[in-house]
Amino acid sequence: MNWNRTLDLLQVHCQGEIGKVIVGGAPEIPGATMLDKMNHINAVDDSLRRFVTFEPRANAAMSVNLLIAPTRPDADAGFIVLQADRAHPMSGSNCICVVTALLESGQVQMQEPETVVRLDTPAGLIVARAVCRDGRCISVSLDNVPSFAEALDKEIDTPKWGRIRTDIAFGGVYYALVDVDQLGFDIAPENARALAEAGIELKALLSEQVEVAHPILTGVDEIAYVMFRGRDTDGAVRTCTTLQPGRVDRSPCGTGSSANLATLFARGEVSIGDHRTSRSIIGGEFLVEAIGEAQVGGRHAVLPRITGRAFIYGREQLRISDDDPFPTGVALSDTWGRQIGSLR
Repeated sequence: MNWNRTLDLLQVHCQGEIGKVIVGGAPEIPGATMLDKMNHINAVDDSLRRFVTFEPRANAAMSVNLLIAPTRPDADAGFIVLQADRAHPMSGSNCICVVTALLESGQVQMQEPETVVRLDTPAGLIVARAVCRDGRCISVSLDNVPSFAEALDKEIDTPKWGRIRTDIAFGGVYYALVDVDQLGFDIAPENARALAEAGIELKALLSEQVEVAHPILTGVDEIAYVMFRGRDTDGAVRTCTTLQPGRVDRSPCGTGSSANLATLFARGEVSIGDHRTSRSIIGGEFLVEAIGEAQVGGRHAVLPRITGRAFIYGREQLRISDDDPFPTGVALSDTWGRQIGSLR
């Protein structure tokens, strides 16, 4: 077989959420900064994103991370999150997958008992500290970008649930955070389809009623996800982030947990030094800590630290061929949900 052009990927998951990592074969992406490169993928050429995130090479419940040489001298590597709807500037679970892939594959030299990895992302510099033992990453702590509340208790009109209160916050991307009891659901595996469809419906309504624009990051100007939240009896925040075209995050969601931390910080419910547990729909956990504060374009922000673990479970090689009948991939509503028309 002629395998002259291939993509090499490591198969990784973080608390059950698949975040594959392209470690070889990817084309150069134009742009002076990682943000420029992300915007190029979204606005100019999204062929690579579609190739790796749609069937027959992918499935609905996964992301793919594109490793790129850093564009800044203080970073060890760079990456961009590729998902079915677009390229995104940051993801906590995917970042933990990337750090694990870099260290366990030897692309960044592992130091035991701890290795510091600095990552260039479209959202800014992420400093990760990996606890390492016997050649494995036992846990990864991410010092995320400054996170802030844009609006608290913002009301939107919905035809199905009436007026819904939502917090709008930035945690690496923009989130709408919705207390799940307003919809009459629990965050539980048996409600995953209902939660996914509700989240995508709310996202569409939010795009009509709420405008956002990051004060510094050009092109970060939409609410990327709706995250439902609840509270478990032990005080943990139960999370359920919904992603286009209609699925739920298997992990507790690092950027969503950062956005939620920002709302707690804005309300005075957490102080610097406090921590919370974020727990996913399938019971996976992240530790979320408030380690400092900052100003972002006049907004008072908290500095979150997210700790979790990822696992490499395999590797794969994708063949790139000019006669592939589905170079941009396909998505069908039987598995991707009826909202496949929302994909760009």
